[in-house]
Amino acid sequence: MKDHASAIAGPHRAPLRLLWALLPALALVAGCGSGRPEVRGCGDATLYANPSDPGAEGAWAVGVRTAIVAGLTTEIWYPAEPGTDADVSPASYDIRQWLSPSEAAKIPDSSAPSQVCDCFRDLPIDAGRGPYPVIVFIHGTAGFRTQSLHFMTHWASRGFVVVAADYPGLFLGDVLTNPAGGITSHPEVKARALIEALDHPAGNAAFLDGRIDMAQLGMAGHSAGAFALMGFGDVAKVLVPMAGSGVMPGGALQSTLVMGGLDDGVVAPKMTLAGYDAAPAPKRFVGIADAGHLVFSDLCAIKNAAGQNILEIGEQYHIMNAELASILFDGCGAGYLTPEQGWDIVNYASTAVFEATLQCHPKEVDDLPQIHARFPLAADYRQTL
Repeated sequence: MKDHASAIAGPHRAPLRLLWALLPALALVAGCGSGRPEVRGCGDATLYANPSDPGAEGAWAVGVRTAIVAGLTTEIWYPAEPGTDADVSPASYDIRQWLSPSEAAKIPDSSAPSQVCDCFRDLPIDAGRGPYPVIVFIHGTAGFRTQSLHFMTHWASRGFVVVAADYPGLFLGDVLTNPAGGITSHPEVKARALIEALDHPAGNAAFLDGRIDMAQLGMAGHSAGAFALMGFGDVAKVLVPMAGSGVMPGGALQSTLVMGGLDDGVVAPKMTLAGYDAAPAPKRFVGIADAGHLVFSDLCAIKNAAGQNILEIGEQYHIMNAELASILFDGCGAGYLTPEQGWDIVNYASTAVFEATLQCHPKEVDDLPQIHARFPLAADYRQTL
């Protein structure tokens, strides 16, 4: 298994970006001065041409900014202006920030877990392309806005603006303080307010004004965040519930991808499949073998310098109610696929579905029925179109 810090930072990806300067203009060129091939997206959008493999990193370096949107602390990952990531250090996150101050103080700096991002803070957005489609992500119980960081940066590298917030009552620190709070947190209400606020971005999110197309909206969610997606078919064209259930019909909804771990000990696979069966067509299902509940996150891979995962650190330093979080810490370690294997499958399938509808690039999604040949652990694929 790869070194976790290296895997999260993704240094092997940097040389791929250099290749774009050498690519011939085989795609539809739209007068770009950078020499990179461009293609049309939906509507009036102009995008760089991405690799045809939806699991491959996209054409953009990824910028990131933190903003308050609809009262929520929100992380925004976005396609950055070409070349502005040179000689800039990757962003990183101290996981203690999602604990209450008194609990965070229990963990010394030497034992603190960190999450390194294949993204760069406060880069200028690529204003020469766009407007960009938007993906809103909702984290799960005891999660936080960067819990599925590998998906956030992958989608942003391929021309999406990706928005994830900390949902009160549901994020890590709140759940540890009040374990029952997540049940009544209703993240769907806050997510609707966030989506409405993105129609007129302000404050630290004002850099998105004129750069995003909210008519091309997709949403993804994990666990409680996946269940929260159920009624968003009225505003989102694509819904991707992960380790949750299905979705209801809606006037905007054009595509659904339900994903589940076939060894999930928190949300039973039969529940995920029942949700898929009840969802409106067109719909697709990907079941991942040897995968537990956290396959749709980075949580198994976040460790400190001593190799301790976040659960082990919480137990060592007697973080309040850490033993309750162990119930959700499902799918890590021996007997399960590696985090990298899970990320590869999820990025491949979700990106194909998002790009088909939100970027009007449907070709790659046609290959999804053969996903098992590409990823043997993608053991169960179904679709109704």
